[in-house]
Amino acid sequence: MRFVKMQGTGNDFLLLEAQGDDHDWPALARAMCHRHLGVGADGLLLVMPSQKAQVRMRIFNPDGSEADMCGNGVRCLARYALDRGLAQLQDGAIVVETMAGLVTVWPTGEGMRVGMGIPRLRPEEVPVAVEMDPPLLDVPLAAAGRQLHLACLSMGNPHAVLLVEEPVEDFPLAEVGPQVEHHPLFPQRVNLEVARVRDRHHMDVRVWERGVGETLSCGTGATAAVVAAHLRGLVDHKVEVRLPGGLLWVEWDGRGEAYLAGPVDYICEGYWLGSSFPKAGGRR
Repeated sequence: MRFVKMQGTGNDFLLLEAQGDDHDWPALARAMCHRHLGVGADGLLLVMPSQKAQVRMRIFNPDGSEADMCGNGVRCLARYALDRGLAQLQDGAIVVETMAGLVTVWPTGEGMRVGMGIPRLRPEEVPVAVEMDPPLLDVPLAAAGRQLHLACLSMGNPHAVLLVEEPVEDFPLAEVGPQVEHHPLFPQRVNLEVARVRDRHHMDVRVWERGVGETLSCGTGATAAVVAAHLRGLVDHKVEVRLPGGLLWVEWDGRGEAYLAGPVDYICEGYWLGSSFPKAGGRR
């Protein structure tokens, strides 16, 4: 089974062309994404036909869970689909079907730009089990001996943003991240972003992704961090976000759709020689 490995600012993915849903994709994701026993990746991306758009994306995390949306992943998939002739530009863009809805992606000179949708700010939209009026900018939560105050929102998947004044490199994300991810406040688990505003146009962000752990980059996480900072009046509508894997650019005017831009690159391609297509419902 042929695969291609791609990355966007260090957020790496294995892409497979697939025709149907009748396979045990979670088991394949666990096997292929394993950093020592498989190829290694932050997620398995399925490039599939769509009846609603030019191409469809499904994404599975290394633990086998399925994500609704992935900003860096959809940028990689859009470039792959265009390069392989699986989709064509229409009005300069490609539309991708995701579990979070239809997403528009534009090629740029240095990468891909994607419409991330309108941030969802109500508790039931995140979801988070609190009774508060949106936006949710100060949700209290105790984790790893710390009292946190989180901004909670959805960018097609749930996010909790912790704004800090210390360098993000100094934050104990490996200790706090798992406890926040699995906290009872979040019935579908949550991604945690630790973010520091350097000035009104620059932020530093680290991300603990649900089902993955800490990653070098996260597109929805970078977007969520900028939205949270913008809602607090700390940044303007165009922000450069520095993550461990590189730079992403986020735009949000405070009302409508947010946009994410950044580079995408190929790493390698090859053949998976393990159990290629475990059938759904089969042995794991």
